[in-house]
Amino acid sequence: MPTQDLTILTGASRGMGLAMARQLLGPGRVLLCLARHVNPELEHEARAAGVHLEQWAQDLGDAGEAVERLERWLHSLHAPSISSATLINNAGLLPAIVPLQDCPADELAQALRVGLEAPMLLSGAFLRATQAWVDAGWQGERKLLNISSGLGRRAMAAQSPYCAAKAGLDHFSRCVALEQAQQPHGAKVVSLAPGVIATGMQVQMRAADPQHFPDRARFVDLHQQGQLASPEQAAAQVLAWLERPDFGQSVIADVRD
Repeated sequence: MPTQDLTILTGASRGMGLAMARQLLGPGRVLLCLARHVNPELEHEARAAGVHLEQWAQDLGDAGEAVERLERWLHSLHAPSISSATLINNAGLLPAIVPLQDCPADELAQALRVGLEAPMLLSGAFLRATQAWVDAGWQGERKLLNISSGLGRRAMAAQSPYCAAKAGLDHFSRCVALEQAQQPHGAKVVSLAPGVIATGMQVQMRAADPQHFPDRARFVDLHQQGQLASPEQAAAQVLAWLERPDFGQSVIADVRD
């Protein structure tokens, strides 16, 4: 029976997420994308490539519905036809770049929901459903890849919600890796920083008020010096990391390592 590699990707509507989705449209793949909006061009490309693509329009600031739907969907699949299953938690949100005392409460809460709560909930659903496959005799490989950031490992003024979400992503990855290591055929877990990328977040940082954001000049310099990777370059590096034979040995990683 032909087998397929299953990938679930969040934040697939733009930037590096969209670039990853496009690069995953290859033979023998099933791709599920969760994003705020469905991308008609991606659907067209998937049909042309003969790839099974599903897109769910989902605001991950309210992930409860997506979590239940994901678990039901995974249970509906024919596990023996799947050779591997991967969840890539890529979605993130940068709120107002201001000191914590000036950050609107709704923006702060949304950043933590999208950047930390949703990945934890989706990861739990993914692990529960695929563990049921394992309990039924499935021998495929499971991978959980969380897209982190250098800002989860280096504090920066006016960035506390984003930094906190990414630091939480790193630490929850460590915890889940310990849990999965205790299980037969446990999932491999990595929290990966993808480097500095030419995305909308970088534009947002360069446009910030320097009185509120003392590191603004650093991001302006990175742009002017051409040190930002394109979304396509960053996506290729992230997906190459997924294919490394030592994936999961170091839970906290950086593509620049």
